[in-house]
Amino acid sequence: MLEDKNQEKTTLAELGEFGLIKHLTQYFNISQESTIKGIGDDCAVVFSEGKETLVTTDLLIEGVHFDLSYMPLKHLGYKAVMVNLSDVYAMNATAEQITVSIAVSNRFPLEALEELYAGIQLACETYNVDLIGGDTTSSTKGMLLSVTAIGTAKKEDVVYRNTAKPTDLIVVSGDLGAAYLGLQVLEREKQVFQVDPQNQPDLENYTYLIERQLKPEARKDVAGVLAELNIKPTSMIDISDGLSSEIMHIATQSKVGCKIYEDKLPLDPQVISACEEFDIDSTMVALSGGEDYELLFTVPIGDFDNIKGNPNFSIIGHITEENQGMNLVTRSGQEMELKAQGWSSFKSE
Repeated sequence: MLEDKNQEKTTLAELGEFGLIKHLTQYFNISQESTIKGIGDDCAVVFSEGKETLVTTDLLIEGVHFDLSYMPLKHLGYKAVMVNLSDVYAMNATAEQITVSIAVSNRFPLEALEELYAGIQLACETYNVDLIGGDTTSSTKGMLLSVTAIGTAKKEDVVYRNTAKPTDLIVVSGDLGAAYLGLQVLEREKQVFQVDPQNQPDLENYTYLIERQLKPEARKDVAGVLAELNIKPTSMIDISDGLSSEIMHIATQSKVGCKIYEDKLPLDPQVISACEEFDIDSTMVALSGGEDYELLFTVPIGDFDNIKGNPNFSIIGHITEENQGMNLVTRSGQEMELKAQGWSSFKSE
């Protein structure tokens, strides 16, 4: 059957703010023991006796952080949660609650926000976190989406950025660069569609790249894998703005230098083939692409035997003394100064 294009849409004004919140959150269930009170009062109440509480927040703005011409709203909701959970996992902590605040213009009907919240709900259920509050308001143009995540960890388990030591190994989970290339594919197909709306994109060769861009997964599993290996990282950060930017954060805050080895960077075969197609250097993509939401961390060199060969991780370099600088060692053995070329929302167009 053909879809009825003239289905009636429900305006947000019909529900009002509190009616909208009640409608969008009616299917969210509480799963965490630490959630004492969720949605429905002036404040949420959480409890974490004997643990550190970690809080992180991100603001996503239409036209700056996402493009709804190719980002489905359900995927946007899911990704907005992942962005924040990834920060919690980067502290070696457990994410337990989130709050979600949105501002939308009158071009969005209720059904659009139901799609957005379906993605948020899927993320909550998949990662076992509770939605405990937030806010809704109007926007003069477009959509703004803010998610705050709350996590906990034992004091001795929390891992910071400023505690890397010389001789530590630099390790990364997963692979790098796919999310950036997924964005390039989607932008290219958007331009083709604008020229010829009848053109249907063939994305079969880019499935992994597009999934990494539209539906990233936070690395909740890394803490458990490291615990099984009896390894505690000396520092850790998530890769949201690009590998080079993130290792420079660790090095600067820890007052150390670093060496990253080009031939050790983990690249998926689709990344390599797409780089050839787009005529982009794969090393640049791995270093500066961003939005991979993998975890970058350092471990004592004594843990080399425990971590080497583990399929979850790649050892890509080591920490040096601060006076040695922050460098990339190329395949030919040359050293080049690392530069933070990751994405920034404050760059001029």
